[in-house]
Amino acid sequence: MKNIRKVFFMLGIALTCGVFGASAQIYVHVRPIRPAVSVRVAAPSPRHVWIDEDWRENNGAYEWYGGRWEEPPHPSWRYSPGHWDHDGHGHRWHAGHWHK
Repeated sequence: MKNIRKVFFMLGIALTCGVFGASAQIYVHVRPIRPAVSVRVAAPSPRHVWIDEDWRENNGAYEWYGGRWEEPPHPSWRYSPGHWDHDGHGHRWHAGHWHK
């Protein structure tokens, strides 16, 4: 019985940490500048979609991660590009995503 309690206790801690960790938002006061040149190579196939502007968080700052071809998870899915927004906290990047 003690082992079952320990398992549930550890599971509860893991789930709680996951919920709080996933809610973090990264804001920057100065929006990063997109590189002036983005090289677009030939598409690997007609199914691939060009993903232009994209950013990733790295140690509390954003780094450029755009300029790549991706194949949709399903032929009917479309890509919604990422975008910046601004509020009282600063600038925040909303990553692009695939949707039906």
